[in-house]
Amino acid sequence: MSEVVTLKNAGIFQKGSEILSDVELTIDAGQFVFLIGKTGSGKSSLLKTLYGELPLQEGEGNFDTFNLRKLKRRDIPMLRRKIGIVFQDFQLLMDRTIIQNLYFVLKATGWKKKKDIHERAIACLKLVGLEELGAKMPHELSGGEQQRVSIARALLNDPKLILADEPTGNLDPETSEEIMRLLIAVSKEKNAAILMATHDMPIVKLFPTKTLLVENGVVIQQN
Repeated sequence: MSEVVTLKNAGIFQKGSEILSDVELTIDAGQFVFLIGKTGSGKSSLLKTLYGELPLQEGEGNFDTFNLRKLKRRDIPMLRRKIGIVFQDFQLLMDRTIIQNLYFVLKATGWKKKKDIHERAIACLKLVGLEELGAKMPHELSGGEQQRVSIARALLNDPKLILADEPTGNLDPETSEEIMRLLIAVSKEKNAAILMATHDMPIVKLFPTKTLLVENGVVIQQN
């Protein structure tokens, strides 16, 4: 299997303080990995390092063709085109329709032709089963539907890696299970690696896979 992400002896820093030390991480194409740990343990800081919001200051890190240790500010937009991000609170633009939310991201990431933008947006809504709801406003959708939209948004540029930060955190157990099944299906269909930060332990038990525990400033592989 081809490696999508590797970190070796990585130190993760925030505001000058080391949050995590000696991080060893490998994620292969199409692999689903859980990142578990208490709130404030450093899960989000690790995700932010992978998408370029926090610089990697110690050790080695690679994602796709990018050397995270040598990442320049001007490289970050290109890096983020290859990464899809799914947030706990959906982060949809509430003043425009669902399909306009997707148009916005496509235009921001360099898509030019209206026809191509529309076709790609529709294709991603189909992937998550929401092609009929493109004209709705976000507030007209349930929490689960809004999270499906945010997954569609994460898929727009055919990412090699999807980072999901507590994607089931605002959802009831039944909807959480639906969202997990969708993420797993997308990972298989698109051969996209997924790193999902969560403290939803029932979900972790329900979908056993490679699991990393963040605790006391280190990352430990559980299985």
